[in-house]
Amino acid sequence: MDPVLLLKAAVLGVVEGLTEFLPISSTGHLILAAALLDLQGDKIKLFEIVIQTGAIMAIVSLYFQRLWQTAKGLATEREAQRFTANVLIGFLPAAVAGVMFIGFIKQVLFSPIVVALGFIVGGVIILWAERRQAGVPARVDNVDELRWRDALKVGLIQCVALVPGVSRSGATIIGGMLIGLSRKTATEFSFFLAIPMLFGAAAYDLYKHAGLLSTADLPLFAVGLLTSYVSAWACVRWLLRFVASHTFVPFAWYRIAFGGFILLSAWAGWIRWTA
Repeated sequence: MDPVLLLKAAVLGVVEGLTEFLPISSTGHLILAAALLDLQGDKIKLFEIVIQTGAIMAIVSLYFQRLWQTAKGLATEREAQRFTANVLIGFLPAAVAGVMFIGFIKQVLFSPIVVALGFIVGGVIILWAERRQAGVPARVDNVDELRWRDALKVGLIQCVALVPGVSRSGATIIGGMLIGLSRKTATEFSFFLAIPMLFGAAAYDLYKHAGLLSTADLPLFAVGLLTSYVSAWACVRWLLRFVASHTFVPFAWYRIAFGGFILLSAWAGWIRWTA
């Protein structure tokens, strides 16, 4: 396989891993990176979805003990049953909406301009949410304290993130904080929600578009998955330390500045963004 194409796959993998769990939209960054690298077509869209699995494996490895204990206690332990139910309740709204509208989303909304607008609007919402929550004590300080109604609310908010540029992690974390979850609890619940959400998206896309792939594509996907895993593993460890003593305001300003640059560069013709 062309080594330049493998290098581009590695770049997309790193972009996915570094942005999947930050409130800055991994899908948006992948669309922009693919545009800059001149990677287009249905196979690339499938690649962008599938390499999210690498990022999710980073979460599975970092939280393996918690996930394993939950699996072992699912039949008998109330805490494990409650945790699993909350994750499934939070997962279902976006899963249903995704299956219903994924065709429209990919055909109409997967464009750099939509991503730029999503960046800016999301950044403004983060600034508003952080100001609104300043000094307000959290009602829920641990993932195990979540009620099913909390999980459902976060799940409904996650539906908004189907629009590229909005950010799944940003929507679930900020949404969780607005309904009373502590910053750390909202962040961790966002991680756990990502497991069925992104595995499901990858499996669904592979099922729908398996005909696009051949054995010759294996190196491309392997490189993307590996770089996504490594970069996500490092990013999640950093993020957990960051949220212990910082707000998400820096990410909000990054979103606004980056989104503004995309719009300005498109208008001025500095960069030829492609869909």
